Amino acid sequence: MDYTSVTHTTTDRRLGRLPSGRDVSVTVHRYVGGPGPTVYIQAAQHGIELNGPAALRRLHDHLTDAAVAGTVIVVPVVNQLAFDHRSYMTPGEYDVMNPNLNRVWPGDASGSLQEQFAARLWELVTDADAAVDLHTGTADMLEHVRCRAGDPAAKRLAQAFGTSYRLTDGHGDGDDGSGGTFRAAAAGAGIPVITAELSNSRRIAQSAVAAGVDGIRNLLRDQAVLPADPEPRAEQTVLRNDAEAVTASESGLFECRSDIAVGDTVDAGERLGTVYEPSSFEQQQVVSATERGVIFSLARESVVVKGERLAGIATPE
Repeated sequence: MDYTSVTHTTTDRRLGRLPSGRDVSVTVHRYVGGPGPTVYIQAAQHGIELNGPAALRRLHDHLTDAAVAGTVIVVPVVNQLAFDHRSYMTPGEYDVMNPNLNRVWPGDASGSLQEQFAARLWELVTDADAAVDLHTGTADMLEHVRCRAGDPAAKRLAQAFGTSYRLTDGHGDGDDGSGGTFRAAAAGAGIPVITAELSNSRRIAQSAVAAGVDGIRNLLRDQAVLPADPEPRAEQTVLRNDAEAVTASESGLFECRSDIAVGDTVDAGERLGTVYEPSSFEQQQVVSATERGVIFSLARESVVVKGERLAGIATPE
């Protein structure tokens, strides 16, 4: 490989136009060295997921002084509208049909606003040799990396990134089986891809940021973009993301069991908590595990709406 000093450039990429006529654009960083593979990395599809942008800022400091073979393309804040409004999804006044950007990939140039955003960004992805989508989870979630089952190239990316847990999707599945995620679209296009969940949302967790930077740098070494050999990683615990999510059948106040935590193994039918009507104190729902598995996400003491996910359970391979 021909490792040469990085040439770093930034460009503003127009994604679409708001009702006022104001353009929406994102900043795209390119780190170019000698001939080699292209790796695409993005963060903040959801506006409250902050550890990804923080990790990419620190990665920038490493890459600008590095010798690289290939190109690293970085979009640190994909969803400017959600980020500026400090909201998980794009406010409905901008796209009432598709508020969740991570359900419309690879986008549609003539579709809704979110679909147009995804289509414009997808043009950066199609020639990539590997892709990384940085997210953060609920207030209580295992740090983990996700990839498609049966994809050895994606498995290799996940192992190089190095979280203790690896969740695998079935073919064509998205985060919750709905499809339309960046990961599902990239995998469908034959691009090895992982989604990294770096701790919790709404605040920057320095340990998660450090893990993200370390994981990406090791992935770039594994792809021979950076010159050093990748660091060996501990064996990952592999979980299948195929269990039915635990959801609220009634709206109310959810009180989780105090003695249960992410990483715990639960049995099918095991009680996880209770949803109460907060004014009358009436019990609305006994929340139970859908099947035996490992809890990877858990809502705690939350105001919940009917249909909202309370716990994610994955089954060990």
